[in-house]
Amino acid sequence: MEATADRKLFLGGRLKRLRRDLALTQTAMAADLGVSPSYLNHIERNQRPVSAQLLLRLADTYDVDLRTLGQSGGPATESELAEAFADPLFQGLPVPRHEIVQLAEDQPAAADALLRLYRAFADRRARDRAEADITGGGDDDSPADWVREYVQGRRNHFPELDALGEALADILEAETPGESFEMRARARLLARHGLAVRTLPAEVMVEWTRRYDPHRKRLLLSETLGPSSRAFAVAFQLALSEHDAELTALTEAAAPPDEPARRLLKVSLTNTLAAALLMPYPAFQQTAEETGNDLARLQARFGVSFEQAAHRLTTLSRPTARGVPFFLMRVDQAGNISKRFASGAFPFSRFGGACPRWRLHSAFRTPGRVITQIIETPPEDGKEGQRWFTLARTVDRQGHDAFTEGHDLAIGLGCELKHAHRLAYARGLDLAAPEVTPIGPACRLCHRHPCAERAAPPVDRPLTVDDWSKSVSPWPFAEG
Repeated sequence: MEATADRKLFLGGRLKRLRRDLALTQTAMAADLGVSPSYLNHIERNQRPVSAQLLLRLADTYDVDLRTLGQSGGPATESELAEAFADPLFQGLPVPRHEIVQLAEDQPAAADALLRLYRAFADRRARDRAEADITGGGDDDSPADWVREYVQGRRNHFPELDALGEALADILEAETPGESFEMRARARLLARHGLAVRTLPAEVMVEWTRRYDPHRKRLLLSETLGPSSRAFAVAFQLALSEHDAELTALTEAAAPPDEPARRLLKVSLTNTLAAALLMPYPAFQQTAEETGNDLARLQARFGVSFEQAAHRLTTLSRPTARGVPFFLMRVDQAGNISKRFASGAFPFSRFGGACPRWRLHSAFRTPGRVITQIIETPPEDGKEGQRWFTLARTVDRQGHDAFTEGHDLAIGLGCELKHAHRLAYARGLDLAAPEVTPIGPACRLCHRHPCAERAAPPVDRPLTVDDWSKSVSPWPFAEG
């Protein structure tokens, strides 16, 4: 990447966001980069372009991936803002696309604040509607929403936890070579922490699949856990026992808004460390590349479940060893979304569900089988829609994989079509001229017409229902 006189790079918003993520003042960053604070201030305000020398200094000082820093636009933030501004709340107040882009680029903190406010409003509105319908249900509690957004704000990548997991995995291998991961982890828990692991009958554990007894120094596991879930439970306890101080520090640094969010975030970070321990970054990333991201091979190599391997694939964002930038979504048979992560762009609504034309929902008709699909999102601003390679498969809930085959959850995994050649699942397909399924965001935000799968009309289009004709769509609307 070159910053030349012909193509000046104004990256003020990205540089400001990087400095904020690193918790640095302008003075501190200027000292690190060997420039004056006033010069850095001008760059952040887009009054001066970024020179090639400064870009190289940024990469060397903070381990920044220049390709990511120099990409034009901020697709995730821009799409989220566009989605928020499409709400009927803003009817009569059209916000042009260029203003949304400018807000995302130049005022990232203000953009984040606006999105957080909108999420709170949308959640409150959804809960009010649910209560009015006397359904007894509602959206996720705000602590879960906050943690989900914090993790996604980090692109589901925590290099400090990857490093801790890798180091501890090396120690386990050196201590008890040749043993399975679970046996190595159990041995270290007992030798270093005086903690024994016991498996108990389901009727004794009742609702719990894993429970720590601090008085007797025992980790109690339910017999309903299969091998991969049991290994992950032991990895979770070992991660917490070895690195509680580091996990607590990372949690506090995130400044959770309340105690429930703090506790939930620490559990999430401990899960991340457990995954890094079970699937150390270098070995997992190398195996993923060599096998074409074949999930069955990854499961066999690391002794993990399909979901654990798929989730780990979304975390491979180390600048020196990047994996395919996957997104992941997990749904139940009712369409409720319980997981949504992305290491790159994400083609679906962040505040609603997924398009029913995506085969993630039809995976329940073929339990345990991987189904693939190439999808295309709607065009924007005169540009062609983006294409994505996706795969989906059913999985079991934790605690049921040992004896039952419920297949009551589905995992959807995908990436931009330009990365599909790196996937074993795309072999034999004509990626230059593929069969493509057009999809949209959540139905209330989608303008594709006609669509027989539409579940609700778009919020910003008037309905055109009449008694003279019937459309294939249950919600015909006027096209804008």
